[in-house]
Amino acid sequence: METFFATLRLARQDFFKLRRQHAAPEWAMWVMTGLVSLAWGLGLTVVAVVFSGRVPSTRQLVEIALPLLLTALIIGIVFHVVYTAIERLASDRFLAWVNGEPGLWVNVFYAMSSMLCVALGLLLAFLLLGQLPGVGRVDWAPQRSWISVAIFAVFASVIWGLWAWQQWYEEQLKRQAQEAQLRLLQAQIEPHFLFNTLANVHSLMDHDLPKAKQMLASFTDYLRVSLGSMRSESSTVAQELDLAQSYLQLLQGRMEDRLRFEISADEAARRHPLPPLLLQPLVENAVMHGLEPNIDGGTVWVRAQLQGTTLCLEVQDDGRGLGAPPRPGARRGNGLALNNIRERLKARYGPEAQLDVVPAPGSQRGTLSRITIPLHPATP
Repeated sequence: METFFATLRLARQDFFKLRRQHAAPEWAMWVMTGLVSLAWGLGLTVVAVVFSGRVPSTRQLVEIALPLLLTALIIGIVFHVVYTAIERLASDRFLAWVNGEPGLWVNVFYAMSSMLCVALGLLLAFLLLGQLPGVGRVDWAPQRSWISVAIFAVFASVIWGLWAWQQWYEEQLKRQAQEAQLRLLQAQIEPHFLFNTLANVHSLMDHDLPKAKQMLASFTDYLRVSLGSMRSESSTVAQELDLAQSYLQLLQGRMEDRLRFEISADEAARRHPLPPLLLQPLVENAVMHGLEPNIDGGTVWVRAQLQGTTLCLEVQDDGRGLGAPPRPGARRGNGLALNNIRERLKARYGPEAQLDVVPAPGSQRGTLSRITIPLHPATP
């Protein structure tokens, strides 16, 4: 039962928004349609009783309430079907427009679509419920009906417009807070990355000074290219893959043939936006904790692909694996990088975006780090 109500709360969050894919399942959206429709029916029943000027008996209350509740439910079903059709057939650009700032033309769209849905709902209710008690006494004259439809649609549109503007304004404030949080988390990642690289250079200076100088020169060139991306608020999958490739090439200067890597991505995935430095810590962990302790080193695979409506990013190695005992004297990780990635994903994309770190699939050794980001029109 707790899961049921949690799912309904998830459906309520974007019930009044047109989206290609909703976070809640379809049955939860239908339940919300029924609840909202019955709430309207109860409200209309209260209005009808108040304006009747008398206290109705139980039978009279049923005669008033039953047609109004069923009519409201039919109108709600029409709304659900029409708006679902718009979600399926409209372009992403149109859906982004109607879910954006609720300006004049957005309100006009909802007013006109509301009038259409209410009119169709009233027509179906009259055809289906005409023999129910109380309905026969309703004046279905076309002129009065259309005036009632227009007044109801305009009233509903004004109420929706005020509510939608408030929701949009709150979302803007929340997004600004999330962006500030992202910049804070990103600021924590940058010194973590710089410290690891400089520590590698320092470790070489004791026994291989020429190679340390070469690596430091390569590191300087790398920073010249990458610092601009590190300070930006947004990147792309292609840029993050290029950054990972530069970093792995930098480490090859120290590990030589002990480090091998392969980077692959389909063209559709490479175009997608991505927060900067999202893959970098995963590549660092694969090399530092997976391959570097091995005498023979190993291979790192970095992959990006679209799987339906999900962007999947993977960093896999064939190193020691998650269950391997730590080396004596080796510096243990504190999980800062992985925690930051999870927090950044949650702040940018919501709870649906995940980072999973699991053993490599099948009989392969090593570790697989997988980031999954569901894509829909609301994805930044």
